[in-house]
This record gives sequence, C-alpha cells and structure tokens, in this order.
Amino acid sequence: MSKKQLIKINLPGGVASAGDFYEMLIIAQNAGAGQIRFGNRQQLYFEIDAEQLEDLEFDMLGAGIDHEINSDQYPNITSSYIADGIFNHENWLKEGVYKDIFDLFNYQPELKINLVDSNQAFAPFFTGNFNFISSPVSNYWYLYVRFPKTNILYCWPVLVYSDDIPAISKAMQQVIFAHMPLFYDQIEVNADLLYQLVTASNQFVIQQIDQPLNIPDFQLPYYEGFNKQGNKYWLGVYRRNELFDIEFLKEICNLCMQTRVGQLYISPWKSLLVKNIEAKHRPLWGTLLNKYRVNIRHASNELNWQVEDLCGKCLDLKQQLVREFEEADLRTYRLSFAIKRSPQSGIYGSIMIRERKPDEFEIVHTRDFNHNTREFVVYKQEVSKADLSGHLINLCDVFYEQQSTNRQPVAAVSKEDAEPANQKKVHQCVNCFTIYDETYGDALNGILPGTPFFNLNDFECSTCGATKEDYKEVLCLD
Repeated sequence: MSKKQLIKINLPGGVASAGDFYEMLIIAQNAGAGQIRFGNRQQLYFEIDAEQLEDLEFDMLGAGIDHEINSDQYPNITSSYIADGIFNHENWLKEGVYKDIFDLFNYQPELKINLVDSNQAFAPFFTGNFNFISSPVSNYWYLYVRFPKTNILYCWPVLVYSDDIPAISKAMQQVIFAHMPLFYDQIEVNADLLYQLVTASNQFVIQQIDQPLNIPDFQLPYYEGFNKQGNKYWLGVYRRNELFDIEFLKEICNLCMQTRVGQLYISPWKSLLVKNIEAKHRPLWGTLLNKYRVNIRHASNELNWQVEDLCGKCLDLKQQLVREFEEADLRTYRLSFAIKRSPQSGIYGSIMIRERKPDEFEIVHTRDFNHNTREFVVYKQEVSKADLSGHLINLCDVFYEQQSTNRQPVAAVSKEDAEPANQKKVHQCVNCFTIYDETYGDALNGILPGTPFFNLNDFECSTCGATKEDYKEVLCLD
C-alpha cells in the first residue's frame, strides 16, 4: 500500500471564489481524494496516493494553484474577513480593504500573518507572528509581533497603514531571517532593534498610537446553521469529524454559482460559511443539506473547541470530553477549549489541555479566561485522561463563580483545593508559564520525579525551549 501524501492549499484570508474552490475540488478528486478538511489557519488539506502526485502537480500547475506536499513552509495568511457583516460591529474595515491588502502580497510569507478586526471575537488576535489588528483610525492597524518560536509579544510603537501591511511584513521577515541569533527562537529579544532595522531602510505611512488596543470580551457566536443577514441569510456548516465530502462541496459551489453567491469562507474553527443567500433560494440549500444528510444544529459546547490540525488523538479526546460535558449538561458560554499535543502548535483557547506524556495532561487557562489573551495560569497537573472532564467542569464552575461575584482572582482554585489552600514553591517559565514541579519531574525532558530544580543541567522548557535562567520561583497550590 502506498503512503498517503498530504496536500495543503492556502486560502488567503480564509476566502475563495466559488469557481476557484470548485477547481481545487476537481483537482483533488481527480487525484483520488474523496474528502477534504480545513485547518486552524483557514487552509485546505487532502490526502492522495503517491502514484497520483505527478498528475496532481500537472493539474495544479495548469490551474496556477500554489500548494505544498507534506510541508508547511508557507503558513496561510489568516483574517477575520469571514466575520464581516455577521459577527462584528459596524466600522471602517470592509470587504474591499481585506481584498486590497491580499492583492498587494507579492510573495509567499514564511511567518504567520493575521489580519484581525478588533470589533469581533470570532477570529484569533495573537496566533500569528505578525498580528495586524484594526485600530479606531480608518485604514490604520495596531501591529503585535510575536517573535518566531517564542511567546514574546511586542507592540509596534506606531500604527501601520493598510497598503503597507504586505511590505512591512516582508521587511520584518527579511530582517528576522537575516538576524536569526537576535530574533528567532531566542529567550530574550531586543524588540526595539527590530523596529530600528525595519524602518532604517523603508519608509511607511504611519499614525501615532493615541489609545491602547481594547481586546473585546470573548463571546463565540453560534456559527452554524441558517441565520439572518439583513434581508438575506448565511449558512454555516460544521463537521464533527472535520471531514467534508468533495461531492457535497462541489454541489455547494455549483449552487453558489447558480444563485450568484460569489465566495466561500473558511473559519478558524474548521467550518465552512456561505453568505448572502437570497431568501427565495433558501429552499435550494435545505434540499442540498437533506441530500447529504448534513446536520447543522450541533450543541454550542461542541463548537467552542480548537484541536491541532490532522491530529486524530486530539479529535478523539475532544469528542470524549464533549460527550461528558453533554452528560453533565455543562454551560460553557464565553469559554473556549483547546487540546495541544505539539509544543509548537499555534492553537488557542481560554482553557487549554496540554499533553505532557501519553494520556497524562496539564490544564491551564488564560488569566482572565479570554481566549485572545496570552498569559496562562496553571490549574492542574498530572491529570489522567479519565479525570480530565471532572477537573474541567470544576474549572468552569470557577469561571462562572468569578463572573457572578465580579471577582478577578490571580489564579483559579479548584473546589477540592479551596479548603485548605496549601502552597508550595515551584519554578515557572517567564515566557510561556510552563511550571517545573520537582515532585513530578519532567517526562518530556527525561527528568525523574523528585529532581530538585537547582540540580538540573542544560535544562530547556519542554513547551517553548527557554533555558533554566528563564524560570522564576513562584507559589502554587499543592
């Protein structure tokens, strides 16, 4: 049996015309693929046999479709374009602004770029290396740089003009790659030096920052099913197994072209969205969903999850936890969950489940439970797979108790730990907030339980690669 080859196609901004998308589906199907899936960065994946690669390459070349095979050298440019008109408030950032920016990219970025409307919470803010976030000033953006393979986040000292986004992204990438010992996979970074090097040989249109970025409270909208969009409708389609049948998608494209719906949108939640459906055409869409037996009413506590791309174990664990949440009739409104196995994956969530060794996990949450913020608090360590749902349910209780009493605790305390609160000293990474607890050691680094922190030599953080010097002593609950 030949080994499957993974094909990736970037859809800049998570949008594609119905005609272009149909052509991609035909090429995938001709190469033997029956299904496709979407990624967290709004890209498209499918698998084919190795024997089909030559024909696929020929078809892709003829269609002018950029793609990668078993590689992710060029991460997709993600955006909140999908939210325009349905998940955001009225502001200057419109469809035409997004399109103009996409059209100005004359190179394939090798670092992650996000274009995000600050008036929405559907698309992530800080999962890119270059995070452009709309400001209150028309056509100007905040820029937050997350240096590659670090959690160091730097606010660019001025606002960036829309038309300069591709050029400044290219200049920053060139400087970072030309000075990797300064900016790439480093424990400490002189962020101001990056600004000086980029602006020394380039002139960009700027505005001064007169007010800080305001990150909105997280409220994930229900992004599935038929919904009103003014006097029209939009349709969201989510698949529990992340797989979309190509035949079904081809018919969606045909119906779009038949009813003059121009574009399809891929969400950061791995779903498909169709906007601007005329009321008179809604029955046609209902017939199509009936034909393929597509359910469009999943529970909200199943839709607010992020799992790593192409990770069967992550998906299985998500489905297990969703079932247990359903049995508990758990409220998860204003929360999001993420399952992370790879230290370098860019997924995000207000509550994150991180695998530390096979079937053993750590639960962390953002300090304010907003999934668009990046500072994490460790809630529980050394959690077995069987015990995950119980601890997560307790953590949800902590969140809602905090909301009801309007308190902002420094760190969450689970019910069983609340009385008494025994504290102990541990060491925490200042970059990614991973904790080293000598009681448990560090299985990923081969460090046995009971090993004191000061005895460690050549130690590196198992999450971000920081050295021992980047750990500080903190108190946590025992």
